[in-house]
Amino acid sequence: MLHLEKLVILGRDGILNVFREDHVKSPEEWQSIPGALEAVARLNQAGWRTVLATNQSGIGRGMIDMASVNAVHAHLLKRLMAVGGRLDAVFFCPHTPDDNCDCRKPLPGLMRQIGERFGVDLAQVPMVADTVRDLEAAHAAGCQPHLVCSGRAASLDAAQMQLIREQVPGVVLHADLPAFAEYLILRSPTPQSAVVESR
Repeated sequence: MLHLEKLVILGRDGILNVFREDHVKSPEEWQSIPGALEAVARLNQAGWRTVLATNQSGIGRGMIDMASVNAVHAHLLKRLMAVGGRLDAVFFCPHTPDDNCDCRKPLPGLMRQIGERFGVDLAQVPMVADTVRDLEAAHAAGCQPHLVCSGRAASLDAAQMQLIREQVPGVVLHADLPAFAEYLILRSPTPQSAVVESR
């Protein structure tokens, strides 16, 4: 049964940490984007669960093994904990484009797995991306698409941004993850205490 849990899906590279063309292969190569981890903590403190959804084709390409990916994510979680934040789950696709899987973004498989795992209506779930590919995945899954300009989208000009708006209906643009968190928290209704009337 689907319910209205407050859940956000986050990409990883270019959103939480600096994107590397050669993949983040170790904790030492992982570099957080300023304010990103604190933004996750703010979302958590405002009642939002946060889930990571990331393509990690470096596994399928033989550039990184599962132990290294797990070590990078353990480092990320430790850094998050240090600022009062958390991720409720990490979902990743290890495949290359040639594997024809359904979990590699821009296909919606990862998001659908998240929806099933948490029992949420994906139409109520914001998804944060920094590429058109990931925005297309959000749209295909029925999530609310949000683009942050802290990663690969930082170099896009006004014409390219307009093209994205035309390609992905309803996309909302933000400077970075802290700006997204501020936007979401300000728009979220304040939970009301249940009141039981005596009759």
